[in-house]
Parts: sequence; C-alpha cells; structure tokens
Amino acid sequence: MRILLLDPFHGAAGDMTIGALLDLGADEAQVRAAMASVVADPVFSRVKRCGVGAVRVVTHAGPAHRDLADVIARVETADAPAAAVERAKRVFCRIAAAEESVHGHAPHFHEVGADDAIADVIGACTALETLGVDGVAVLPVALGSGTVVAAHGTMPVPAPATLAVLRASPLTTRMGGGEGELCTPTGAALLATFTTLRPEEIGAARVAGIGYGAGSRDPAGAPNVLRAVLLEREGVAGADEVDILETNVDDVTGEVLGHCMDLLFAAGARDVCVVPAVMKKGRAGHLVRVVCRPADAAPLTLILARELGTLGVRCIPAVHRSVLERRLVRVTAGVGGERREVTVKVGYIGDVVSSVKAESDEVRAWAAESGVPVRTVARIVEDAAWKDLEGKE
Repeated sequence: MRILLLDPFHGAAGDMTIGALLDLGADEAQVRAAMASVVADPVFSRVKRCGVGAVRVVTHAGPAHRDLADVIARVETADAPAAAVERAKRVFCRIAAAEESVHGHAPHFHEVGADDAIADVIGACTALETLGVDGVAVLPVALGSGTVVAAHGTMPVPAPATLAVLRASPLTTRMGGGEGELCTPTGAALLATFTTLRPEEIGAARVAGIGYGAGSRDPAGAPNVLRAVLLEREGVAGADEVDILETNVDDVTGEVLGHCMDLLFAAGARDVCVVPAVMKKGRAGHLVRVVCRPADAAPLTLILARELGTLGVRCIPAVHRSVLERRLVRVTAGVGGERREVTVKVGYIGDVVSSVKAESDEVRAWAAESGVPVRTVARIVEDAAWKDLEGKE
C-alpha cells in the first residue's frame, strides 16, 4: 500500500504542492500538459531554499475575477485525467464555500480565480493522480504570522478564507512557523481535498521517496518548502474509516436523483447508490446511501437535504472499511483502427492481480467518438491490461 504523507511544516501553496509531487516522481509531461491547457506552458526548475534542493513551479498568468461556474468551466477544459478534473472541481467548491461563509454570499473569486490558481489546482490534482497512491495524510499546517495584502485590504495571517477552509476540513494546524502568509487558501483547499487518512493511522511503513516543492521566497532562517514523503506499507489490504449517510425519499424524480448524485460525487462522496424501496402505505420510493469520509459528512448531508427535500438523514459513523491495494496504470489499446492510452485501476491481493477496471469516463468518451459500444471498448482495454500485466509478471 502506497501512502503519500504531506508535511507543510513551513506552509503550503498550490505551486509548492505541484513542485513537491513532481520531485517525488509525478509525471512531468502530464502535469505540464494539464497546466498548459488552461493557461500557458509552466516553468519547472531546480532551486534551493535555505540549502534544501526543491522543484519550483512558475505559472505566468494575469489576475482575473470569476465566479464558481466560470472557474469550473475552465477546469473542465483541462487536458487532464477525469479523476484529476473532478478533484480540482472539489477543491474550488471548497474555496467557494469558504468565501461564502466569510462574506455571507458567493462572491467572485479574487486571487484564487486567477489563471495561475486554476493552473496550480489542476496541476496539483494531475500530479497526485499520476503518483497512483492509495491514501494521503497531512501533518499539521504552519499558518505563519503578520499580515497579508489581499483583494479586501490588509488582513491578519492567516487570511479569512484560509481559516474557513481549514475549519471545514480534518486538517490540524499550528500558528507561526515563519513571517508572512505560509498557507494560502488554495494550498489549504488542496490539502483538505487530498487528505484521506490521519497521520496516526499510517502505522509502520518504509520511506520509498521524498520530494520538496519550493515557495517563491527564500528566507534565511528556514527552508520555504513543502515536503512530500512516499511511504510503502506491507499487507494485503489497507483500512480507513468512513461514514454512511442514508435517507428515504418517495417524492422525487429520477432526474432529480441523478443530479443529486452528481453533486454528491463532486463534493467528495466516495460512493453513492440509489436503491428502489417500498415505503409506508405501499408507496414506491428510494433509499439513497452515501459513503464518505467523516470530515465530509456534514456538507454532504446539506446537499441531500437541499436537493431531495428530505427532513432527516441517518448517519452511521466511523464504519471500518478494508481497502485492497490498488494502482492506476496507463494501458495502450486499439479500437476501430485507433490506438490510445487509457487509465486502468488494478487491484492486488499481495503481489497477485485480483481485478482490472478501465476508467469509466475515458472509456465512454472513446466509445462516443468511435461509435463502438461502451462495454466493447471497456473489454478491449481491460483485455489489453491483463495481457500487459501478465507480461510484466
């Protein structure tokens, strides 16, 4: 089981996150393509921060004020894996919710609506996707001290939006750690969206890799870097805890249920299912069940209440879940005379491959372009994956 441990001891920002993951071994070509597709070709370079070697990421873009819909539309155009796009959308939904809690309404994004922020988020999400880790844990986040000049004037550090993101997340923090704003709203939202484990849940593990992402400043007293550590833990299966949310509804249409499912997945739900049910007085209805991280239970409950009009949502907390080791691999397959790479999720029991599943969004897109049924494309890709894996073994 591969676990990513992020250590924002000296803070976190979007560019630092990308740099740390690239230094750890994320696919540079995919990250560059994703960022370039929404803004421009970024610059990756090796630098030193207080003597520590790190990767510096620079995105050349101007300021912009956009609302959430504009940002999401830009993210959806990115040349990035579907899972990375969905994760990036969740990052910006977190930021939008934080802004709304500060201002009492959903204003236009300011700094985080600029092109460089959009590129940073899609770049970081793509980098994480290419690493193919099974879980992410984040150590306490350093917040800094002093003041920062933002769109609404001079603010004490941390900025209000950063605090709002952190309040709605499972992350822990520590004040200080250096002068100035060490953790940006974008950095906080990325860490909050990435995290799936508490650090104390990792247990015994072997250090398999280390990466450092550099910030723009180079203070003399401490390295301005975000550290990423790749850990490998022995065992057939990993484990984590999830909450299960349930509600019964008998007065909504299939279209409303489908839309609600899309919103739940975009907000971070691990799984959503809708089960036909017979309710009191013989009425036909549905049981809606959501599997989620404990930290996401409250916002997902609000989505269920708002979209379905339900008056009650049951929460079964802290359910233990065993998770088989899985890895994401890229497999080349041919359909209708065209060959392309498709993401495939591979499950393992020990060292033995137990399952192969082609990434649904990529398969559906290829099927639509080629006119070949989705199930045929999926079978061809998965057959190619089995052959490729057998050859490597």
